[in-house]
Amino acid sequence: MLFKNVTVVDGTGADPYVAHVAVRDGIIAAIGPDASGGPAIDGAGLVLAPGFIDMHAHSDLRLPAEPGHLAKVSQGVTCEVLGQDGLSYAPVDDTTLEQVRRQIAGWNGDPEGFDWNWRTVGEYLDRLDQGIAVNACYLVPQGSVRMLVTGWEDRPATEAETAEQRRLVAEAMDQGAVGMSSGLTYAPGMYAGTGELVALCEVVAVLGGFYAPHHRSYGAGALAAYAEMVEVSRRSGCPLHLAHATMNFAVNKGRAGELLALLDEAIAGGCDLTLDTYPYLPGSTTLVSLLPGWASEGGPARALARLRDSATAARIRHAMEVEGCDGCHGVPIDWDVVQISGTGTAALAGRAGTRVRDFEDFRRLLIDDDLATTILLHAGDEANVQAIMRHPAHTGGSDGLLAGARPHPRAWGTFPRYLARYVRELGVLSLQECVAHLTGRPARRLKLDRRGLVRPGYHADLVLFDPEAVRDTATFDDPRRPAEGISHVLVSGVPVIEHGHPTGALPGKALRRTPHGTTARER
Repeated sequence: MLFKNVTVVDGTGADPYVAHVAVRDGIIAAIGPDASGGPAIDGAGLVLAPGFIDMHAHSDLRLPAEPGHLAKVSQGVTCEVLGQDGLSYAPVDDTTLEQVRRQIAGWNGDPEGFDWNWRTVGEYLDRLDQGIAVNACYLVPQGSVRMLVTGWEDRPATEAETAEQRRLVAEAMDQGAVGMSSGLTYAPGMYAGTGELVALCEVVAVLGGFYAPHHRSYGAGALAAYAEMVEVSRRSGCPLHLAHATMNFAVNKGRAGELLALLDEAIAGGCDLTLDTYPYLPGSTTLVSLLPGWASEGGPARALARLRDSATAARIRHAMEVEGCDGCHGVPIDWDVVQISGTGTAALAGRAGTRVRDFEDFRRLLIDDDLATTILLHAGDEANVQAIMRHPAHTGGSDGLLAGARPHPRAWGTFPRYLARYVRELGVLSLQECVAHLTGRPARRLKLDRRGLVRPGYHADLVLFDPEAVRDTATFDDPRRPAEGISHVLVSGVPVIEHGHPTGALPGKALRRTPHGTTARER
């Protein structure tokens, strides 16, 4: 293909320039006035950029189950990072697979008749290689690893258990994982102490990966939680990538500067640090995650038993409404900010879009829906969102849940929203800065081999869009609407969006970590 007269925004942050860009055999073959090839696309007035990299995706089941993946290709995404928040489907055994399927059904669904033909990280990546629309990287989930070794017990891992967790992390990375994630407000990963996390991150560091934690609090304890993650990085020597790094709830309104000062100090002290955010105010998670950590000890069945017991339920209510427990991020719960986005039980589907009324409503929903309810948390602050996205360590991540009747629109709208609202409308970032945040910078963090920039010799992961027309159309009322203004999306030179329409092509692959610490398409 030949893109003629396009405005190249190359992913480095450099000024745009007009050129012809030739693509041949999946590679950017030439850039310049003499570039040639065919068929030709006249891109006058359009921007050609590297494909966007979603640094925080929850497509772990959606990619193998629905590999065309319109939610992401329609946004210009050409690579996603899976295995987030410490919970995913590899590595597992038969017992923990059933547990994690139940625990995060609200995140990903649990498709009937789906073939779970893997247990290891390598086998999962092999499954992706059978055909997906976008490329994918995988983080070994620390919570799933702890579940395999220590179960659901709220206690420090023994020395032998820590050694076994280290072995499993090393094995997962040898099979292709690019780093490790944690979900430190989700059981059982939340039961790991700082020292245990350091021990695992030492393995990740030696093998050339990075640590991507969802830390212990985004509310009253947010700054201390961020500081703990910096300490884990410092002690282990492991590069740090802070997942959906924001400051939420009224207690943190306008306090992004304090977080950025903490991060700048860490970077100045030698911490290799990046972060990702989504360009929206509400968060999204499972309803069960609001429980105090002790109420989830022992796994989903034990959590349900506690909710059914009136005396224990009263303790839970006090922890949530009076104490502001860990599941509520240290802030007494305000039920008005909790909106249901999806349910696992068809009989409850009518609750999507409604608010949780009170504790008894919360309790009944979890029991009747077998813990599968997902929610939006209307707890964000616009000033914080804008301040954090300006930071030079920032990258973009949708954190998009694709299941449920009314999921968060960020699953379909994150990347065009950056370009429309925060570049064109508000001017928070220049176009070239924003593209660098969404392409070149995350590619460096992932150590991708010749991806993330528009350069000769690089893989042709590309997006062509109209900078004056690109916009998100997904809304909270209608969240599954594709972006406008995106003409072409190529993955390894193969169009997955052509003239604004999906092609059905499946050129994506698992991008595995190599023994040299870089990732590449090839096994």
